[in-house]
This record gives sequence, structure tokens and C-alpha cells, in this order.
Amino acid sequence: MDAEKFFILLLIGVFVLGPERIPGYAAQLGRIVKEVRRMAAGAQEQLREELGPDFDSLNWNKLDPRQYDHRRIILDALNEDAAGPDSGTPVTKPVTLSAPAPRLVEHLAPGQLAPFDSEAT
Repeated sequence: MDAEKFFILLLIGVFVLGPERIPGYAAQLGRIVKEVRRMAAGAQEQLREELGPDFDSLNWNKLDPRQYDHRRIILDALNEDAAGPDSGTPVTKPVTLSAPAPRLVEHLAPGQLAPFDSEAT
């Protein structure tokens, strides 16, 4: 967040909360942040205790779900199903995804109302 956005949020906070309540809310926010940090540190320490020395050598980036391509995972699963589970034989015809067929669009004549289904709502 850049300084301009922060300043705008601060200004909105002054108008909404009023200058007399801002110190109380700032102190409460500080306590919440400290509590969340304490909880995160506790969870990390608990993981370190339960996983032992393997915790420090764990590659967290490898576990990031954002790095996976869902299309590749689905294609691999479809190709595996085509070969048969545990068959050990290569897939003879791999599955590929194709683009969906283009939809035909009907244009309404000038003044014509769009179709409406009263039972659908």
C-alpha cells in the first residue's frame, strides 16, 4: 500500500470515527496485531517441535498452491485414466482439451422483447 492510499484511509478514519475515538481503536488494533503475531509464532514453534529437524529443511515454496497449473494436473489425470490405473503402459492417444464450440448469438429485432420465463425465478 503506498503512502497516498494510507493517507486517504487515515483521513476517512478520522471523519468516520472522530478524533476522540481514534487512539482507542489504534491501541486495540495494536493489541490484535501483537496477538496474531504471537499466535503465528506459537504455531511455527509447534510445527518445529512436531516435525523436528526436518522443519528447517522444508521447502515452503514447493508447497505453494499458486505454482501449480490446474490444467496440467487435469490433463495428467485424464491421460492416466485413459491408460488405466497402474497399467504401466503408455497412453496411446493422449487426451487434449479443445476450445469450446462458438455459441450462436441470436439478435433481437428492434423493439422485440427478450424472452422471459416467469417460472424460472
